[in-house]
Amino acid sequence: MAMDYKQKLNSLLVTTAKQNASDLHIAVGRRPTVRVDSVLIPIAEEPILTKEDAEGLVFALLTEDQKISFLDRKQLDFSYNYEDKARFRVNAYFQRGFVAAALRLIPAQIKTIEELNLPPMLHDFTKLNQGFILVVGPAGHGKSTTLAALLDEVNHKRNDHIITIEDPIEYIFSQDRCIISQREVGADTISFNSALRAVLRQDPDVIMIGEMRDAETIATAMTAAETGHLVFSTLHTNSASQTIDRIIDSFPPNQQGQIVSQLASTLVAIVSERLIPKVGGGRTPSMEIMIVNPAIRNLIRERKIYQIDLVIETSVQEGMISLNRSLVSLIKKKEVSLEQAESYSLNPAELRILLERT
Repeated sequence: MAMDYKQKLNSLLVTTAKQNASDLHIAVGRRPTVRVDSVLIPIAEEPILTKEDAEGLVFALLTEDQKISFLDRKQLDFSYNYEDKARFRVNAYFQRGFVAAALRLIPAQIKTIEELNLPPMLHDFTKLNQGFILVVGPAGHGKSTTLAALLDEVNHKRNDHIITIEDPIEYIFSQDRCIISQREVGADTISFNSALRAVLRQDPDVIMIGEMRDAETIATAMTAAETGHLVFSTLHTNSASQTIDRIIDSFPPNQQGQIVSQLASTLVAIVSERLIPKVGGGRTPSMEIMIVNPAIRNLIRERKIYQIDLVIETSVQEGMISLNRSLVSLIKKKEVSLEQAESYSLNPAELRILLERT
């Protein structure tokens, strides 16, 4: 029976790739379901999954060691290669006592900044020798893909040592001019923190931390940026100002003064990203870009984070862009509808005013 599940799993993975879906969901009581352009679509020709089906499909993804770990922890992050044709980031979990899984398709080819339709000024970030750059936004909105594009540009243009710490490894880089060391939490290191503590002894130039999950990881990342390294990472936040607040609030009050000072001196930029459904299908990126200039440095030091949005709005000539300006540009190009733009805007009323003015 296990063999049948392996075959069934493979056919579902092929369907996911062929339909250009971003995700595949396996859950009891539903047909296997794919997400295409942000919309969940059940695969019509597939039967509704029983408890045995869901278990069989999820266990077909796991090695024996992973299965033991999954049953013990009740959830597991890992990557899965399908015959070197497609790669998936998987989270297996339990819900109401049943086994379930969400699989994110990771494209085999790392796209360039141009191919992803990202702002050209992102090229500037790949030329820096040190500093702290964050790509933020909701889950599933292209953070990992943007980071991969930035790192791959470094790989093709500089002679550096890039170290990534990921859980799990997503994009696989082909070394060009750089040495690239990709470390997976669980397989290559015990935790983000232990990998980060060791990273400075591994002679890196560029460090990428898959996700900053706690204060210790954030502190170590900033120290790495302070000591002459270019550090990239991600956070699940909605804007540049919210990201700065989140970082500061991760620490107890008696440490916040030092963190504010470190953040003001190391932070280079925060890119906040959304993937917006396009008119006619597909998705396109919309971005807020904050570049840390003297005005923003001072606002961070003085803890006047609420004023940062205004600086972004009035610093277009420095390459900054607010999310609403980015959305207005997409509406003007007729790439996205006003309704879609409003649903992704953090301030729809301001969006409408901007649209009337431009």
